[in-house]
Amino acid sequence: MKKIYKIIMSIVILFTFGACDSYLDKEPSKSTSVVPTETAQLEYLFNNYSTFSEESNSTAFLSTDSYGVMSDLYDASSSIYSISTLEYALWNQDHITLSSSEYFFSGEYKKIFIANMVSSYLSSVSGTEEDKTKLEREAKFIRAYSLWELAQVYCLPYTNTNKETVKDEMGMTIKTSTSFEEMQERSTLEETYDAIESDLTEALNITNDMEIVNNKYVSWRANKAAVNAFAARFYLGLGDYEKALTYANTALESHKVLMDYNTDMHYSSNPSYVNVNGEQVEIKYPYTHDAQSDPTDRMEWKEFMYYRLVSHGSWWFIPSAKLLSIYNHDYDLRYKYHIVEHYSFDRGTIDSGYDYPGYIFFFKDCIPSGPTTAEVLLIKAECQARLGSYAEAMQTVNTLRDTRMDINAPDSVRNLTASSKEDAIAKIIEERWREMPFTLRWFDIRRLNNNDDSSDDVGDLTRSFYSYNSSAVVKDGGVKTYTLEAKSRRYACPINQKEIDASSGRIKQNTY
Repeated sequence: MKKIYKIIMSIVILFTFGACDSYLDKEPSKSTSVVPTETAQLEYLFNNYSTFSEESNSTAFLSTDSYGVMSDLYDASSSIYSISTLEYALWNQDHITLSSSEYFFSGEYKKIFIANMVSSYLSSVSGTEEDKTKLEREAKFIRAYSLWELAQVYCLPYTNTNKETVKDEMGMTIKTSTSFEEMQERSTLEETYDAIESDLTEALNITNDMEIVNNKYVSWRANKAAVNAFAARFYLGLGDYEKALTYANTALESHKVLMDYNTDMHYSSNPSYVNVNGEQVEIKYPYTHDAQSDPTDRMEWKEFMYYRLVSHGSWWFIPSAKLLSIYNHDYDLRYKYHIVEHYSFDRGTIDSGYDYPGYIFFFKDCIPSGPTTAEVLLIKAECQARLGSYAEAMQTVNTLRDTRMDINAPDSVRNLTASSKEDAIAKIIEERWREMPFTLRWFDIRRLNNNDDSSDDVGDLTRSFYSYNSSAVVKDGGVKTYTLEAKSRRYACPINQKEIDASSGRIKQNTY
């Protein structure tokens, strides 16, 4: 970790960032050995959305029942599944620690480091006290958000129901300064959540609404909707539904814009064709697929309360058969636009003729993971249902479905109904799955298997695939079954060995 921080410090001190320049009031000098002297320069650091937005969170999109691991797909093209992909998708806990493609741990601590660096300079730079207070609160928000993200991947689940039994389990390293000598040992799980909640409590003093500049919401900066939406997510995970509902309502008071898939979504105007056995097959992408390097479409996704994206370098979020089955294929516009038919041809199965869809949101590699209006509506609906107001919960979830279902869908399809509190909760959780299959499904499985309601348990996860080792898939012996049990310690992903080595062994590995 010390090596990582030294690299980050050299980058930050040189101010070699370049994003959202049109929004900045003042860019710091790019000459060497320059340190910040005014708040405008610190603003520049937080305005670099590319530094903070990307999350290479392999666990989130590979380890759940949303992701499809299929032997027949591997037979069609052996390049589809890398060994690294299989390690996450089949819940490896041994040689996954040697993966060279793991960047999530260092990436989130980099964000924490920059937030701490901004805080450390506030007392020595010029600027108004109002600007300094705003930056300090934003730094706390960034720190809380990234530490929470890390805890969802590398720590065991923690809810109000199970916390007495897991509070002394290993949490994350808590970094509150830029000192390379600061503690690197992992805190307890309870201490980690206490640190997140402490920073979040300070961040909730952010009262400014999201700014709009050049007709774009500035969703990459902290705002009232963002911090309250994250608070709603945080307390939902703990099982404190009254607090989660309060913060969800506050977030929606500040920002409640939705994308209406009937009017705001459309197919790409650039047709894509592949030749399959002499026949031209069209792959119909949503318009959000077209821009790979230009983030305009992503910035214009007006549901964002806080701009964060899960990214997948292999360019294929493979939907499982189970995920595909929970959409209404005739009327759900999320299925129409995000489930791209024939996508396997794009990824190399043309010769075999194997035809399978892909999940596409922004280009081929990114999906919204930061809080959105859609997520907060679903948090609100779930909390309403759990607190006994299940009829109102159905009204809330149908507010979202009004923008997701085809306008021509029958009312019985368009609107969800529930006969009981338990029925409402089940339908809302399934709606969360449809809406956020590759970002928050891991979070949901963890909390649902550990809350005080046994009726919503997801239970064990299973996959069928060939054996494999650290270098190759081994087809001899055929397909075997892999299982992640509901209470497995593997819900804490192993920390990469390079991070443990960089800490000189002070960071301890998870135990299984």
